[in-house]
Amino acid sequence: MANMIDASTLELTERVVAINRVSKTVKGGRVMKFSAIIVVGDGNGIVGFGLGKAAEVPEAIRKGIEDAKKNLIKVALRGTTIPHEVIGAYGAGRVLLKPAAPGTGVIAGGPARAVLETVGIKDIRTKALRSNNPCNVVRATIQGLASLRNAEQVAATRGKTVQDILG
Repeated sequence: MANMIDASTLELTERVVAINRVSKTVKGGRVMKFSAIIVVGDGNGIVGFGLGKAAEVPEAIRKGIEDAKKNLIKVALRGTTIPHEVIGAYGAGRVLLKPAAPGTGVIAGGPARAVLETVGIKDIRTKALRSNNPCNVVRATIQGLASLRNAEQVAATRGKTVQDILG
């Protein structure tokens, strides 16, 4: 990531997406630990996610929050929705993100909903395609949001004005 976002200057909210008990078989038997997927965001276009693993659930959540604050991205928004339709992909996970009219609300499944609500999107329609693994769905949603571009960014890339792009 070229532009790092400083988490200490932001008022971030945390959401626990999933907690999973994982085990490792060693010579003496099984060692149980917990993994937690955490999403943090400021509700105004900045979001990040992290994965934390530890022997205790609160410690796994704390580690996940620390990891999430290191991986923040800025999302291009248009009002309470997104500028255009996009499909985010990560591994086998695919998430379709469609802009919606004001008043629609967040129509999304669990992991995608957590990401979208922490970003601050109020109106959107989504569909998790293929994988429903929470980690892949969260990563695919964030990848989709990161690939969004608003009219100003497209105009700057093409060397035109916003009026030329919008018609």
